[in-house]
Amino acid sequence: MKQFWAELKDFYQAYSRYFFQKGKKLFWRLERVKKFLSGLLYRQRGRFAQPLSHLWLGLLLLLGIFLSPTIEEKLRGEAMGWEEAAETLEVVGQKDYLTTASYTSGDVRGEVVEYVVKEGDTISSIAGKFSLSLDTILWANNLKSSSTIKSGQRLKIPPVTGIVHAVKRGETVYSIAQKYQISAQNIVNYPFNSFANDETFTLRIGQSLVVPEGVMPAAVPAPIAKATTVQVGAFTGAKGSFVWPTSGGITQRFVWYHPALDIANKSAPGVVAVDSGVVASVVYSRYAYGNHLILDHGNGYRSLYAHLSSIGVAAGQTVSQGQQIGVMGSTGRSTGVHLHLEIIKNGVKINPLSVLQ
Repeated sequence: MKQFWAELKDFYQAYSRYFFQKGKKLFWRLERVKKFLSGLLYRQRGRFAQPLSHLWLGLLLLLGIFLSPTIEEKLRGEAMGWEEAAETLEVVGQKDYLTTASYTSGDVRGEVVEYVVKEGDTISSIAGKFSLSLDTILWANNLKSSSTIKSGQRLKIPPVTGIVHAVKRGETVYSIAQKYQISAQNIVNYPFNSFANDETFTLRIGQSLVVPEGVMPAAVPAPIAKATTVQVGAFTGAKGSFVWPTSGGITQRFVWYHPALDIANKSAPGVVAVDSGVVASVVYSRYAYGNHLILDHGNGYRSLYAHLSSIGVAAGQTVSQGQQIGVMGSTGRSTGVHLHLEIIKNGVKINPLSVLQ
């Protein structure tokens, strides 16, 4: 037995010496190769400098391409409305460009949340607690007006009045908007809705899409969801009073994520100044507001007119109330011909319907 262990020991020692010698030879060969390459690069450093710099720049470019979708997705989640996003713009004759504070809500959220019913809760009281319509709660939970709820029951609470829709194959922003009796622009304006393509508003199958102010096909539309037809009013010329800027139907009203009034008209009528003032800026752009201009009325008020197809005034020009300043269009982030009107009082966006006559 002792002889066996002695022979096994000699066997492993012989193998160890063998592999040590082989490893040592391999190490010195690699070392010689390394010295040779180092010397070659040192002597030819000027020759290889340009290819190496190009190689590193190419690697950095590829890294940027691979990481850009992740960075874009992260930025999209920031608490900034798309209307406020910084874009590369061609600014024509800009003068004292507008900087304003957007309207915000104390409880802004973009996702559906769950609410556990408490003792004494009713569907109506829950809707009031979240500032939603009664129908919104009913539709989100497949309930009827006659349904009763119990303590401990879990209810889905949408982020805004309207409908949360699961996108099916073949559906588009336009078909969904038609189904729920609203303008497609309402869906695009909602800042938490995402698209596979932000220029064509392509949807992904199965994604959840918030349809603000949407109405179930079988339901009677609430009055606020109806488009109200307005006409250009009489021009008073008085400072501080505002006239309708164009004719058409109101397709979206003032809400926290859309602090403006949308007026749509397929015939693309002219747009007039709501009050007299000076043109503060004129901007031509493919993004966000599209072609738009800002009037400074000189009394703490400013007005912004967006998505115009053409602009008929220049920065610094004085305009009178009721004077045509452009033509309604669908430039920028728009799904159809409409005017996006903002009224700003002392730097804060206010509801245009509170001052328009």
